[in-house]
Amino acid sequence: MLTMDSPRLCEEERTIQTVCLSFFRFPTLSGRLWAFAQMGFARPVLASMPEVKFWKLFGSGVGEGFTPIPNTAVYAVMTVFDDRKTAQDVLTHSPLFARYRAWAEDHWSVFLHPTSVRGAWAGETPFTETGADISKGPLVALTRATLRPRNIAKFWGRVPAISKMIGSDPNVIFKIGIGEVPWFHQVTFSIWPNAEKMAEFARLDGPHARAIKAVREHDWFREELYARFTIAGEFGTWPDLHSLAPKVLK
Repeated sequence: MLTMDSPRLCEEERTIQTVCLSFFRFPTLSGRLWAFAQMGFARPVLASMPEVKFWKLFGSGVGEGFTPIPNTAVYAVMTVFDDRKTAQDVLTHSPLFARYRAWAEDHWSVFLHPTSVRGAWAGETPFTETGADISKGPLVALTRATLRPRNIAKFWGRVPAISKMIGSDPNVIFKIGIGEVPWFHQVTFSIWPNAEKMAEFARLDGPHARAIKAVREHDWFREELYARFTIAGEFGTWPDLHSLAPKVLK
């Protein structure tokens, strides 16, 4: 398993934007209450870190996360840094992330380099395309949308079929649905073995394609962002997820 301090960074990685998505699982009631409280208390802490250029706190849904029913056991934190070394240093030494790890039974962080970005997040464009090579190793797809209130029921009515479709795809290495505000601000995060498999899923005729068509025709989203990333490294473990290290380390 890749550790925070083990990778030797090439010169390019020292200056390339690094996005980190950290997942935490809290099995106990006390841990869940602590994690829920951090949705408020962690905000000023993250806002006070000059190294963190953009951040978001997330809850998740039950199952694989693609449901409107909150999962009180799984939370996530997104942080964006100017370079990989800074990302590693903050996650290793920050008291905030140390507390998250101490309360959680499982934790897993993945370091990402943006390869394509389209759209905005809370009026910002938080990711900078790095020109990273997408021909090798797994790729990450991240979508974020703010739903228009009038379309909430229609959107969530389509989600179970989409969740079943992506859940049954053998090419998906990892997938989860998370959100900033339940039902209104949604994020999907998935890892694919390569660009071809990701594109194949996007082209398939089915619930996913029909939902995208409905989004475009009926203007379901007030704001949306689509981003793709290469994986630069990982830290920690997650249930049923095998280490990505053999695939991303050269």
